[in-house]
Amino acid sequence: MPGADVSILGAGPVGCALALALQGSRHTVRVVGQHPPAGAAFRPIALSQASRLILERVGAWGGFAATPIQTIHVSQAGAFGRTRMEAGEAGVPALGYVTDYAELASALRLRLQAAGIELAQDAGANARCTVHAEGAAQEGVHERRYGHDAVVARVTAEPAARAAAYERFTAEGPLALLPLAGQWALVWGARPGRAAALADAPAPEFLAELQRACGSRAGRFTAVAERSRVPLALRVRAARVSGREVYIGNAAQTLHPVAGQGLNLGLRDAWDLARSLQHAEDPGASRVLAHYAARRRLDAIATIGITELLAGAFLGANPALRAARGAALAALDVLPAARRLFARRMIFGPSALP
Repeated sequence: MPGADVSILGAGPVGCALALALQGSRHTVRVVGQHPPAGAAFRPIALSQASRLILERVGAWGGFAATPIQTIHVSQAGAFGRTRMEAGEAGVPALGYVTDYAELASALRLRLQAAGIELAQDAGANARCTVHAEGAAQEGVHERRYGHDAVVARVTAEPAARAAAYERFTAEGPLALLPLAGQWALVWGARPGRAAALADAPAPEFLAELQRACGSRAGRFTAVAERSRVPLALRVRAARVSGREVYIGNAAQTLHPVAGQGLNLGLRDAWDLARSLQHAEDPGASRVLAHYAARRRLDAIATIGITELLAGAFLGANPALRAARGAALAALDVLPAARRLFARRMIFGPSALP
């Protein structure tokens, strides 16, 4: 099989978005990957407004169901301090859009097919530029396991979920409730043993535990489905570029889900790489890939740093630390400018900085 100019290893959303963003360029593009297995675990995704703009530009927005988030309520369990972020205050139509990873991936593959971009089972001959977008990297990666796992599930409640999301920090880990088509998409961080027990508990017991953790703010939980337990780790590749190879998305960094930044950062990787390769005579030239790596450095470092802060700073039951966390949330609640900057930084990356 003859080689393409750009060979993208990985047919997930990040790899497909890159291929679509390279339409009309001077380079031939091949996406290499397998179709996802049937019955994959439920995986909720919160797409930012910046990700929506990228997906619109590659013609994929509207091909999958997405529930907008207009409000995010942030609090910590058993202590004072809370804040509320609004889409209007941040200057965006929505703070995020919740969808199922499998639906998003399927919509992007259909768009790939409609655009006439090849989806192959192998890479063929050597490409001029090889892009790794195949998921969590195994080699050349610094990895650190977190002290908690995530329990992921669909939860039904009365009243039905609408356009508000809840982020609640507990002593064991963060708990997020995201609206998805009238239900809640739950991502619940807990110590590994407790996470395993929650994932396997009878539905009434699980719902009672969830109600105790959340209170009544999201309604009365009545049913749970598609539960799974996901081990959590930070994985960061030391170098994004090696020779004629470049790493994007989870192949470059795998983040804690606390702020929903992983896929959004990956889509920004794909968009910036497409812009770097678009008019390059040689897409694998060292200066081209070095320019891309330099361009992505600030966004990656800042997003990883904020995610790590949120994943770690709100853990533990120490009274002094809980008081400090409560004071930080209370301060954010009374400072609209700081709240707006934080929200826009999480949505748009470093372009939100003054």
